[in-house]
Amino acid sequence: MKREGKMEKMKYRYHHIGIPTRQPIKGETYLPEYRLFHFGYEDSEFGIEWMRYEDDCSLPEIVKTIPHVAFEVDDIYEAIKGRQVIIEPNSPSQGIIVAFIEEQGVPIELIQEK
Repeated sequence: MKREGKMEKMKYRYHHIGIPTRQPIKGETYLPEYRLFHFGYEDSEFGIEWMRYEDDCSLPEIVKTIPHVAFEVDDIYEAIKGRQVIIEPNSPSQGIIVAFIEEQGVPIELIQEK
């Protein structure tokens, strides 16, 4: 995206941080299609979300072992162009599309509200 001879930067808005854990947490929610449990995002003013993955979860190892930072974007398909996509755009819950990229060895989640 160019504007007056300069690259226009994409707007990234902090959404949450996802931290892998091996410990069950009281009140966690299970997502069977992804074989994972998550907890805390809804109650954390800083967007901290704990993620616990089943042994047979097919998500990339980098996502299951390294914390990820999530950002909201206006156009997820534009945001992943030219990036190392490790999880293709998908809709884990109604009204949102997510994708994961890898940036400098760190998983980054991009989120677009429909």
